[in-house]
Amino acid sequence: MKLVAPILAATLSFGAAAAVAQTKWDLPAAYSATNFHTENLNQFAADVDKASGGKLKITVHANASLFKAPEIKRAVQGGQAQLGEILLVNYQNEWQMFGADGIPFLADSYDEAEKLWKIQKPLLEKKLAEQGMTVLYAVAWPPQGIYSKRPLNSAADLKGIKWRAYSPATSRLAELLGAQPVTVQAAELSQAMATGVVESYMSSGSTGFDTKTYEHLKYWYDTQAWLPKNAVIMNRKAFEALDKATQDAVMKAAADAEARGWASSKRNNAETIKKLKANGMQILPPSPQLKADLNKVGETMMKEWLDKAGPEGKQLVDAFRK
Repeated sequence: MKLVAPILAATLSFGAAAAVAQTKWDLPAAYSATNFHTENLNQFAADVDKASGGKLKITVHANASLFKAPEIKRAVQGGQAQLGEILLVNYQNEWQMFGADGIPFLADSYDEAEKLWKIQKPLLEKKLAEQGMTVLYAVAWPPQGIYSKRPLNSAADLKGIKWRAYSPATSRLAELLGAQPVTVQAAELSQAMATGVVESYMSSGSTGFDTKTYEHLKYWYDTQAWLPKNAVIMNRKAFEALDKATQDAVMKAAADAEARGWASSKRNNAETIKKLKANGMQILPPSPQLKADLNKVGETMMKEWLDKAGPEGKQLVDAFRK
């Protein structure tokens, strides 16, 4: 009977050690649980859990439920969340390189978007390192088109229309097109369309389907203007607190998530456009005049971006166009 107490103490001690050994991380995200980016995050978290033998548990908080989209980067930097998924172009005003993939018609296909990411990534890693963070991986959204409540034959048809802006680039685009920019995050877009706050916006087929845009707007013009990227960023101190095996598990899962995410984006692009069509959305190519108007705006925005980005921006664009 005397052995019971030591055995019980040892068991409790082992249980406490096991509990301490498990680390829990939060990963805030701005998009719905059914969005392909979020599904990829959940798979990433599951892969880390499995590869670390349950030592690292990552909880994905979808639909801006933990932090709103513009707050996520600061939350990761300050250690309120260990990981976060951000839309890079949202942070262009902080540093122009964040907005490189939001310049209209610079990189307008998946191949070009991947090429741009390879050039952009080392610059991003350096900037985030200065802020106590690192980038784990990035995945492109499908090519961007224009949703509208009315037919568009030229930029003149967008004059005065209430245009949802989600980044400095989309806000500036609206101004140059004569539209009225209204800042609305993804989680609030459905409500904004239902109440007439938004009558037009530029985004992918994926966002259009997720937000049931077809219930409010009936036209989508496949302009393929750019492919903005979501990036998963990580607090450096949180990562360094992990043991080597768990760190390796995180990095391997991130590499897998990037490859899987790009493939998923391509699939999602084709599937969601079909679904939009099935729900009554008119999927149309831009008219020659609308295309010419958009290209002119793109040239203006490129010049403005280069003026603000300076030599660093010029080097990025020159390297991309080689």
